[in-house]
Amino acid sequence: LPREQKIVMLSKEGIENCDSMLAQGGICVMRDEEDFEPYFEDTMKAGHYENRKESVEIMIRSSREIIDHLVELGVQFDRNPDGSLNYTREGAHSRPRICFHKDITGKEITSVLQKRVKELPNVRVLEYPAMTDILVSDGKCAGMSARTAQGDTLYIHAADTVMATGGIGGLYEHSTNYPCLTGDALAVAKKHGVKLEHLDYVQIHPTKLYSKKPTSLYSDKPGRSFLISESARGEGAVLLNGRGERFVNELLPRDVVSKAIMEEMEKEGSRHVWLSFEPVGEEEIRSHFPNIYKKCLEEGYDITREPIPVVPAQHYFMGGIHVDHESKTSMNRLYAVGETSCNGVHGKNRLASNSLLESMVFAERAAVQIKELLPDTDWEQIMDGSPVDEAKYKDLKGLQQHYKDVVLQEIEAEKKRH
Repeated sequence: LPREQKIVMLSKEGIENCDSMLAQGGICVMRDEEDFEPYFEDTMKAGHYENRKESVEIMIRSSREIIDHLVELGVQFDRNPDGSLNYTREGAHSRPRICFHKDITGKEITSVLQKRVKELPNVRVLEYPAMTDILVSDGKCAGMSARTAQGDTLYIHAADTVMATGGIGGLYEHSTNYPCLTGDALAVAKKHGVKLEHLDYVQIHPTKLYSKKPTSLYSDKPGRSFLISESARGEGAVLLNGRGERFVNELLPRDVVSKAIMEEMEKEGSRHVWLSFEPVGEEEIRSHFPNIYKKCLEEGYDITREPIPVVPAQHYFMGGIHVDHESKTSMNRLYAVGETSCNGVHGKNRLASNSLLESMVFAERAAVQIKELLPDTDWEQIMDGSPVDEAKYKDLKGLQQHYKDVVLQEIEAEKKRH
């Protein structure tokens, strides 16, 4: 976006509390022109061919430019001894095409991007205000209202508004997401008649760490679960049942592997299955998966010597606010990007390591569109944004619970329609 443009970013909690920080495996890239067809087919097949083909092509064709830009900004991807990018493979990929930084790729990318954003004099980041509504003028989005942690109401009038509120893991008892991600944008969009799409397309990740410790973050108690990256299976880790037997091809799409695990658990009457890193090797574990190794040690498991208990958990949301290829919603001057949007890239089930790429490709396209429309902005109309009844936002907890209920009801309604 133009440097002379004033930009305000709202974060419901601290800006570090976002799921992009948690992404372990990596970010996909089309390695060369010969990789286009296999990458396209892998994405479509994982999505049960319900993807929007044009969106998939846009993402894949834009991938190298995104990776090059991230490197320019300072992202440190793992490299081979000759300096070239090192690629790993994950489930449902026909070849290695995933750039990574150890097993904390999301943290590496997001930390660099946040650092760069903080250096921009035209950007103001506000932490802890929670969005309560959007402002509307003559059918166009004219900004947003929010409630601060101190109980004050903010009215932010803007030529263009972008919703990037993440997934819906906070609606579920067990999820790999931050609990604050509760689909607020979906409820606000529905309230204003903004088109939603495929709200029942919720992905279950096959392998979250399971723990019997009652004080553990990763036990049966509600809250965020620690994910065991799919790249572990891409590098050779295998799933075992209680008898130490493999029961599924670990590199099948996530929904297929999750279903196989649940069926095996039901067959055995168990609470989890096992993931063995033995085929990966200790050197690769310590260099490629240091964070997973450390977290498992904290739970009493040494993945260089023994398998770990894993179980499926809610992970990703393929549905969301319907957007076009420029991330425009059905309301003029309102955009949605990332997991809260649905541009059709993922179809019914997301291919591993497409999420970071998809979010950046279509966020960039939104920025280009916004820049093109700026000369046509009617600021008088924007400042006349719809009057807001402040009283109904005073009970923020009540409002957020209402939004949660709305989203859950819509998800169930969508399931019935399908």
